[in-house]
Amino acid sequence: MFATRLYARIPALYGRANFLAASAATTRGHGRRSVLAALKAQHRPLRQLATAASASLDPAASGKPTVDAPAVGYWSLFCASMVFGIVVWGGLTRLTESGLSIVEWKPITGAKLPTSDYEWEAEFAKYKQFPEYHKVHIGIEMDDFKRIYFMEWFHRNIGRLFGVVYLVPAAYFVAKGKVTKRGAMKLGGLGLLLLGQGAMGWYMVASGLEKELAERPEAIPRVSQYRLTSHLSLAYLLYAGLALYGWNVLRTNRLARGKLPHADSLRSLLQTPEIASFRRKITAATLLVGTTCLSGAMVAGLDAGLLFNEFPMMGDSLSPPLAQLWHSFYARNGAMWPNLFENPATVQLEHRILALSTYFVLSALWFRGRKLPLPRSSRVALHAMYLLANLQVALGISTLVNGVPIANASAHQANSVLLLASALRLYHSLRPLPRFL
Repeated sequence: MFATRLYARIPALYGRANFLAASAATTRGHGRRSVLAALKAQHRPLRQLATAASASLDPAASGKPTVDAPAVGYWSLFCASMVFGIVVWGGLTRLTESGLSIVEWKPITGAKLPTSDYEWEAEFAKYKQFPEYHKVHIGIEMDDFKRIYFMEWFHRNIGRLFGVVYLVPAAYFVAKGKVTKRGAMKLGGLGLLLLGQGAMGWYMVASGLEKELAERPEAIPRVSQYRLTSHLSLAYLLYAGLALYGWNVLRTNRLARGKLPHADSLRSLLQTPEIASFRRKITAATLLVGTTCLSGAMVAGLDAGLLFNEFPMMGDSLSPPLAQLWHSFYARNGAMWPNLFENPATVQLEHRILALSTYFVLSALWFRGRKLPLPRSSRVALHAMYLLANLQVALGISTLVNGVPIANASAHQANSVLLLASALRLYHSLRPLPRFL
């Protein structure tokens, strides 16, 4: 009875062509058992192909992986989340004027926090030799020094911890063949970026420890806005690289294992001209978001947010007078262009223009994207990006008009990373799917 039902379902299961071939075996007198044997023989190559495809994902079976292991993707996203935390804490360190409290760079021995009174007195004595103690934290007591010292010490130590969390697993994944050759090169590039970020951090701090800052009465001891922006830009690049790499590894694994729903339809959709055009616009918008974030770093480095604490006006008009924006005080060898990067009024105006331009561009893309047949993941990222863009504008205005309170300013910086992440996620979800066979 079971054999009769199975025989009746053969056309639906295997297709008309295979059924006819099996029926021919029956007419030659081999019976129904021969039908099943013939079908198994015809589909054996397909089973072998499936086995080979599975083996290509297993380094132990094929010798070399064709895609990076899923664990690498999850680890990369965890590292990206650590970078986000480090950026937020670094912003708090700057806002509390704690970044110059540790005046030496000791990558290994500096990991230890002073414990005895003698050790604290020694660190305090070193700090008193530099301009910030005499111009910013005038007459600071030991308890206050311990507070700002801890802020900077913790920032450096979570950076050290991140170095271990990244470099040790990366070496393990490469040594164990968990990544492809291309993946190993990406891990190496991100590792170099990480080391460069640490070096740039100390280079930035050193700019605020220069003794000549004490000799110039008008000089305020703070780090160079150029070095601060470079330090933050490397952090953003590292975050973006880790996030994109992690998302790509996970999506590629789902595709290779056949766990990405409607992969063929999705591949065709992502290759259509209207989606390709929208992806290019999202790419440009993502670069604009990053540029605006770096403009904010210039504002922070110059304390430009402490000027013109109103919006949308800047004094009596939408823009300060040209004489204030293009001042000879910032000229260098007769050239006025340094005003673009060193004049606090000009830098704040630039940030306002970039921020509003970014918001209007993202709003236009949101309205456009709502009318496109986007995949579900892309649609979620699109809405998240627009929501975070609105929140970023609100946080920026509230930070400005309230005189840059620490909580508002920190939230503004943290949300800028989330906004960049949402734009990157949307871009990645619209990238074409790779082919394996």
